[in-house]
Formats: sequence, structure tokens, C-alpha cells
Amino acid sequence: MDPVTDPRRPHAAVITAPVSALATNKVLRNTYLLLAATLGFSALMAGVSLTLNLPHPGILITLVGYFGLLFAVHKTANSATGILFVFALTGFMGYTLGPIIGAYLKFVPNGHAVVMNAFALTALSFVALSAYAVKSGRSFSFLGGFLMIGIITAFVLGLVAFFFEMPALSLAVSAMFVLLMGGLILWQTGEIVNGGETNYILATVTLYVSIYNLFTSLMHLLGMSGDE
Repeated sequence: MDPVTDPRRPHAAVITAPVSALATNKVLRNTYLLLAATLGFSALMAGVSLTLNLPHPGILITLVGYFGLLFAVHKTANSATGILFVFALTGFMGYTLGPIIGAYLKFVPNGHAVVMNAFALTALSFVALSAYAVKSGRSFSFLGGFLMIGIITAFVLGLVAFFFEMPALSLAVSAMFVLLMGGLILWQTGEIVNGGETNYILATVTLYVSIYNLFTSLMHLLGMSGDE
């Protein structure tokens, strides 16, 4: 066996570790670059739908569009086509966000302050949680099962609150999503840092969805005293 690749020899770990670190840094860099691009595109689409006063597509079309495009992203995540579907997904979600922001600006007292405060808190939370996960190098894989169950539960409760018009439950769901999305940012970033996630397309989508839900949930909570 070649002594350079013999895992039984001490210096093999010295060679492998830098390679692994380089691969991890590449995934992290590509994830943040693609995330920045998709957030910008999503913001552009939100601005267009807000400026043109386009109607919200409704919850059914939103869910079908979201899950359909999410499925397409997962199916093509190992090819360049996956990047196109990431932009399609984030652009669609940006379009749905425009009418939501418009409603806050129009109907909620101090709506501009609510939107800007939610944006600032979202940005601050993402930067702080991501920085902690990267600097600490900790693995948050133990959160995986809890986050999955929590997100499914919150999603179902959110649908119940929407269809049965239960404002109190809706606020509780928003609070749940704030905590869950914070945990999801920690988990996904930790997976990248520790080599558990090697596909930057899937990592980008997870972080984008976390930011989107964190922002909309914070808007809901901050605007709870207004007439929504």
C-alpha cells in the first residue's frame, strides 16, 4: 500500500485534514454566495410584486408552487439545473412576499417600522447564529429530529389556524417558527462546517427557507398589536 494513502500512518491524517477543510470551506463559500444571490433576486421579485400591487396567489397555489419547486430542486441538486430551480423557488417566494409586505404597510399601524424591525432582527439573528456555528465548529446534528418534528407540527398548526381563523394559535405558530428557524440555521451551518452537508444547493435552500420564515414570523409577532 502506498504510504501516502495508508490510513494507518500518522501523516495520512495530516494530509486528509487540510483536504477536508478545503472542501468544507468551498461548500460554505458557495452556499453563502448562492444564498446572497437568491436573497437579492427574491427581494427584487418582492419589490416588483409590491410596486405593481400584484395580488397574493393564495395559500393553495403558494403551497403547490413551493413544494413543487422544492421537489425539483432536490431532484436536480447534483446538476447545474438545480441552480435554475433554486432561483425559480426563491423568485416565486419573493413574489408571494410582496403582497404580504404590502398588507403590513397598508393596514398595520406603523407598518413601515414593523417591516424594517423584522428585517433588522432577521439579518442580525442570521449573522449571529451563523457566526456562532462557524466559529464554534460545533455539530448541531442532535437538533435534526427535533427540528423535523417541530416544523411539521408548526406547519400543520399553521394551516389549522389559517383555515379556522384562530389568531391566538397563529401567533403561537409564529413564535414556534422563530425558534425553529433559528435552530435550523444553527443545524444547517453546523452540518456544512462539520462535513455533514456537501451540497451547497440544498444548503442554500434550507437557509433561504429559514430566513424567509423567520422574517415573516417576526413581522407577524411585531405587528400583533395592529389591525392585521
